[in-house]
Amino acid sequence: MSSRKATFQPVFTITPETASDLGRIDAVKYALEALPITPRVLANLRESAKLFSTHYSTMIEGNLLTQEQVNKVVKKRQHFPGRERDEKEVLGYYAALDEVERLSKRSEITEKGIQTLHAFVMGGGKLRPKPTPYRDGQNVIRDSRTGGIVYMPPEAKAVPALMQQMVEWINAKSRLPIPLKAAIAHYQFATIHPYYDGNGRTARLLTTLILHMGGYGLKGLYALEEYYAQNLRDYYAGLSVGPSHNYHLGRAESDITPWVSYFVEGMATSFEKVQAQAKNEALSGATDHALMLRDLNPMQRKLLHAFADSSSLTSQQIAEHLGITRRGATYLCKQWLEQGFLKLANTAKKNRTYRLSEEIAAAL
Repeated sequence: MSSRKATFQPVFTITPETASDLGRIDAVKYALEALPITPRVLANLRESAKLFSTHYSTMIEGNLLTQEQVNKVVKKRQHFPGRERDEKEVLGYYAALDEVERLSKRSEITEKGIQTLHAFVMGGGKLRPKPTPYRDGQNVIRDSRTGGIVYMPPEAKAVPALMQQMVEWINAKSRLPIPLKAAIAHYQFATIHPYYDGNGRTARLLTTLILHMGGYGLKGLYALEEYYAQNLRDYYAGLSVGPSHNYHLGRAESDITPWVSYFVEGMATSFEKVQAQAKNEALSGATDHALMLRDLNPMQRKLLHAFADSSSLTSQQIAEHLGITRRGATYLCKQWLEQGFLKLANTAKKNRTYRLSEEIAAAL
């Protein structure tokens, strides 16, 4: 990465309301960590959040599939005649959320990582799409009803430098709270508009990635996209600031306080909703002391903690969690498949992943 000093300097104010919302967010963050949520309940909540995120993020862009239809497309690969494009958008976003989980394990956000997220968004569920290069021409956003220009982003030749500056700013060490950094990065990505299509979805994924890497992943249980979709007018109003629709005529220097306030309030609201749901699940009587679990060996018990953070794991991830070689993990996985402890989540040889069997998950 270039050592050149980034020139991106966002203009905003932390209002008393935003400061209060940041407190709400941190309160939920710490409270949720103390809740006795079992791996099974956690996995179910995480999967629901991913499906919610997929539905609402694509719905914002005009996708007409209902939440129930989205679930069927993702889980059962069910087809809906005339909705092929909607199905591809759903599969792409769901796959991109898995990529967010993988990228969140890294130390820094990179342009290649962002380009890969966009490739997943546009890939219709492909396993490993190639990172998408930035647009090579102008992209004008128009009102679908009037045809008038809503936003004219920077020229294509300016995009690489602007993206580099944004990524440098994200990775730079600062005292800025992570939720504010995520809010500003979302706004800046949408402002740069580096692609012809898929910018909104990629911006929302980048937001989630920043939050996860910064310790605000909340175990993957929230769906900020739901808040955006249910407050869509405010979402667009927050993003549409500045004296002109033209990037070069004021938007780049705009005061983005309204957007930051909207974003942080939405994050606090989403977090508190997750806290209430998780608390109800934790108090529902789920137990970790089923007889089936008492017969697990120490390595299997240790692996249960890894599945609390991810619904599926590769043999390499299992090896790292158990502190053994990949060959050893592959051997154990083969045994555990035969014993019914694990099931294959993805049978592809190069990307084979494992999940807990239904019996073990139900016992948690």
